[in-house]
Amino acid sequence: MRSQGHSRHRYFSFVLAIAAACSISVMAQPQSAKPLGIGRVATAQEIAKIDIDVRPDGKGLPEGKGTAAEGAKIYAAKCQSCHGANGIGGSADRLVDRESGKNWDFATNPKLVKTVGNYWPYATTLYDYTNRAMPFMQPGTLTPDETYALTAYILALNKIVPEDAVMDRATLPKVVMPSRDRFVIDNRNGGKIVK
Repeated sequence: MRSQGHSRHRYFSFVLAIAAACSISVMAQPQSAKPLGIGRVATAQEIAKIDIDVRPDGKGLPEGKGTAAEGAKIYAAKCQSCHGANGIGGSADRLVDRESGKNWDFATNPKLVKTVGNYWPYATTLYDYTNRAMPFMQPGTLTPDETYALTAYILALNKIVPEDAVMDRATLPKVVMPSRDRFVIDNRNGGKIVK
């Protein structure tokens, strides 16, 4: 009589053989083959339209520029109805506040509200999110200049940059957010622990 371990070994060997055969079959198909017979390979232009992510180091930021003064006008027209005057008091998330508690107490103090000014670690994230998701009813309709201007305005409201600062692909990644050091870098080796 064979042991249960031997039977399991044969079963897993069989499963691995089938998986290997399937992967070899898929890899052997030419690039133009469509497994389900539908669709087509995306063009470089189609990929470029949706490749809009912006990294903390600024990679992905487009050409353009904007100031807080320009951003104030755009904010009044496209953002204030949801986020309130000066980023406070609207029906949508609050954007302005620097209060983060004695020890960055967001986990234990429900009165603290996470905002761009007290919680977000990178200024480039503000550009990225605004560009892809705002205005709420018309996401993706802002030009790069409008997005830079709104970013400058919100950063200035939070007193992170001066009101006359110009935000562009060179200056925005250099902005040091108040909470940057509160986040652990994910380098897959662990980062420094914040206590």
